[in-house]
Amino acid sequence: MSQSVEHVLIVGAGLAGLRTAEELRRAGYTGQITLLGDENRAPYDRPPLSKQYMRAETDDTALRPAEFYSEQRIRLRLGVAATGVDTAARRVHLSDGTDAHYDALVIATGLRPRRIPGLPEVSGVHVLRSHADAAALREHLGSARKAVIVGAGFIGCELAASFLSRDLDVTLVEPQPTPLFAALGEQVGALVTRLHEAEGVAVRCGAGVESLVAEGDSVSGVRLADGTVLDADLVVIGIGSVPVTSWLEGSGIPLATPSEGGGVLTDATGRTSIPGVWAVGDVAAWPHASGRHKRVEHWTNAGEQAQTLAAALLGTETTAEVQVPYVWSDQYDMKIQVLGIPALADEIRIVEDKGRKFLAHYLRAGELVAVVGASMVGKVMKARAELAANLRPQAAVG
Repeated sequence: MSQSVEHVLIVGAGLAGLRTAEELRRAGYTGQITLLGDENRAPYDRPPLSKQYMRAETDDTALRPAEFYSEQRIRLRLGVAATGVDTAARRVHLSDGTDAHYDALVIATGLRPRRIPGLPEVSGVHVLRSHADAAALREHLGSARKAVIVGAGFIGCELAASFLSRDLDVTLVEPQPTPLFAALGEQVGALVTRLHEAEGVAVRCGAGVESLVAEGDSVSGVRLADGTVLDADLVVIGIGSVPVTSWLEGSGIPLATPSEGGGVLTDATGRTSIPGVWAVGDVAAWPHASGRHKRVEHWTNAGEQAQTLAAALLGTETTAEVQVPYVWSDQYDMKIQVLGIPALADEIRIVEDKGRKFLAHYLRAGELVAVVGASMVGKVMKARAELAANLRPQAAVG
């Protein structure tokens, strides 16, 4: 590490930003660390927001106790957003009119939810990304009776399960052929459909949303493209997210195009082509096993990238073992696990199907590249070594 790196400024006080600060301290960095976030809340865990928090089983989603930050000498600057960056002067412009100097800048600004263009602004329509989003949605559950969730990705499916536990009638709307189609494919998506329908969720796939129906200024339904109107006094739009990079426009920091998934382009350690600028977590497009740069929106990925980035920033880069992507989703009493990269597969085999339990292998040219299981924890994790051997990194292109 260059001795000139006296101040590391991490923009984004989420999981990836916090993990980067922790890894820097763990690796022996003694300089100043500032963790800057646009929410008035210390770093918190997002996965419980759609599950335990939504079911009112917990209110505590903090990743670390308050005293942790003073003990680790991590300065929190909350409630202020980055609005621009001057990479020549190494200064980040902030929403309060001030600038923050850095010797090393780590971009960890994460994602913001997509919206459906053209929908009217009426009450009762929610997205879920931030703690404030979750709090507003949970409060609405107390008076709601019929919920429509638009988008059957992981968040949509988890919310469907949580809403059922709060005695709501739930309809899950997905324009693709099945829930989790984009992530897991149609065969496994059909098994997920079966799980939700067995619990009482109405699953409407292959259905696009045309508009919202309102009574006064409150939502009363969702009109589908085929003209069907689904009654609803609560609607959640869960159609994915986009990386928060607009504040980087004009900075010269390289960005992937929207068609490539967006995000900040980096090398395999999180380093961008601009001196002193790094990126980590959901906003970062690192080299991927597919041979291209890709953002990976997984909880475990944030920690693995942070460890790699911190070592590289401190000049202690090592040849790390192949990290096998891992994501899980708790739905009802089931844990759906995804180990590996399903998108690489050219064949999917359902190895076991026991109703509420299933196991699927994803193959590329006959080699295992991913395993997906519901309530099959041991059998999924047993495949890690084989997957690591088959997912050797390739040089990123494009």
